[in-house]
Amino acid sequence: MTTLLAFIFAIVVLVVFHELGHYMVARWCDVKVLRFSLGFGKVMYAKRFGNGETEWVISAIPLGGYVKMLDEREGEVSATDLPRAFNRKPVLQRMAIVVAGPVANLLLAVLLYWALFIYGVPGVKPVLGEVKPGTPAAMAMLHERDILVAIDGIAVPSWQDARWVLLDRVLQGKQARLDVQSAQGDTALRTLRLADLTAADLDGDFMAKLGLQPYQPPVYPVIGKLVADGAGQRGGLREGDRIVRVEGAAMPFWRDWVEVVRAHPQQPLRVEIERAGQLQQLIITPDRIEENHAAIGRIGAAPQIDRAAFDAMLIEVSYPPLRAVEEALRKTWETSVISLKMMAKMVVGEVSLKNLSGPITIADYAGQSA
Repeated sequence: MTTLLAFIFAIVVLVVFHELGHYMVARWCDVKVLRFSLGFGKVMYAKRFGNGETEWVISAIPLGGYVKMLDEREGEVSATDLPRAFNRKPVLQRMAIVVAGPVANLLLAVLLYWALFIYGVPGVKPVLGEVKPGTPAAMAMLHERDILVAIDGIAVPSWQDARWVLLDRVLQGKQARLDVQSAQGDTALRTLRLADLTAADLDGDFMAKLGLQPYQPPVYPVIGKLVADGAGQRGGLREGDRIVRVEGAAMPFWRDWVEVVRAHPQQPLRVEIERAGQLQQLIITPDRIEENHAAIGRIGAAPQIDRAAFDAMLIEVSYPPLRAVEEALRKTWETSVISLKMMAKMVVGEVSLKNLSGPITIADYAGQSA
């Protein structure tokens, strides 16, 4: 329900600004505007303000709108109103009225980006996680915990910014020059090859195909929470216990412990734990559950998370008002250009239609943002 309401609200805002663009320029060109409608279908509310010539309307279906102008092609026009008919206006004025709607939406985008950049946009620091061998990132000599500082001279303060700039370079088929800073503070210039990516790679996580993934602080095998009467609690685990070994194999990270548990449904495991500085032995039998038509083990436990370490990976990108205007203009331009490039590649079949964001994507994104 939240997603639907947010979707309708987003559409209404876009439509209002779009139609206001047409309306304002039509008025400046002295074109008589007969109706400004928000929505289509049956008229639910109509109002004229004072002696105004425009009827302001709210219609039943709020998924669009229109501005109806005086036009001889749509009906008889009195002699006194002929100079104010749309079709009687010079070509440049008619063109200005037509393009005013899209321009208004672009100005809205600039305004919203400007407000966001002043308020602050939360993001993830552009720190690299594990770089897998054989990937373009590995061949560019990038390493785990390297920080992306800039791409082709464009500063990338967050992971989202880095992804956006690289998407543009991928669409151009160019290689990218990366300014990076190592975990030790050394700076270097790396060249990342992008030409090997295929159209199918853009359907998924193209950053992973490049060997780029955000760094995540290690999660150690320390019990943070236990499900009441779960297999872990029944087996004697307590919050704060550290898993040292399972069946004699060391467990350096939580993911290692999870893999073993999932692989042994209803099979007893010899688990060595550390509790209050003392080693103890437990026998834990994971419960059996079905996941994606396969049997896996589960004990009902969650890890102890170092919140400070994860919070340290977050960043809030903000700018002073004047700089925010510059960034808002740049972001709006980049978004428009990249969208057009994606559409062009869809037309020629180089990119899948899965990348086309329509009303469903808008609805989902609006719901997540609400």
